[in-house]
Amino acid sequence: MNYSNSSMGSGSRTIRRTVEFGRTYVVRPKGKHQATIVWLHGLGDNGSSWSQLLENLPLQNIKWICPTAPTRSVAILGGFPCTAWFDMGELSEEGPDDFEGLDASAAHVANLLSTEPADVKLGIGGFSMGAAIALYSATCFAQGKYGNGYAYPVNLRTIVGLSAWLPGSSYVKSKIEGSHEAGRRAASLPILLSHGLCDEVVPHTHGEKSYHTLNQAGFRNLAFKTYEGIGHYTVPKEMDEVCNWLTWQGF
Repeated sequence: MNYSNSSMGSGSRTIRRTVEFGRTYVVRPKGKHQATIVWLHGLGDNGSSWSQLLENLPLQNIKWICPTAPTRSVAILGGFPCTAWFDMGELSEEGPDDFEGLDASAAHVANLLSTEPADVKLGIGGFSMGAAIALYSATCFAQGKYGNGYAYPVNLRTIVGLSAWLPGSSYVKSKIEGSHEAGRRAASLPILLSHGLCDEVVPHTHGEKSYHTLNQAGFRNLAFKTYEGIGHYTVPKEMDEVCNWLTWQGF
């Protein structure tokens, strides 16, 4: 097991919570190690299933790191415990966001990337709840800090979100447009969003809104791909597009 200590603080009050993450699976590059991407699974899944899929992609120079989320009780499942990157209730813009959980998982991902060689490009990708963490990490990178105010430590070069939504979407624009440096980082980060039109778990409209929110907040290098007839799962055509995107970004 991996253990990550996350200090959550605001002002003079600091709360320390220890989060236990599951097993991390690593897919080594078959060619020269030019990039490392942390890929995050969806609710109730683990890193193993995605590592097997990623290993077969025609991307020779990428190292994939596939961690497993902590097991926690999840409100949307009536408190049932399962692997989840953060707690969540109903998917809506009005619902409260578990920023402590979001920050802990985003910090775990950044810690995995921070030990990579200085000359490799770094990225984060994911599916569903994992994609939500990827997008949340993008906003932390742009701001230069997590929601709790602690500095964000890595230089991200790309984000991929499949069947994604953006946590804390109502705050993103105001936090980024108030800083020239945050705006510069936002504009420089390439983000690929991909969503099935028939997604019954994370509706396509959530992906669409996330795209528009990020665009309005200053993320300029955005792509949003829609797949007709596809639900809450990925298909070879979608992964081909991911490969094309990463290749285009020099990964």
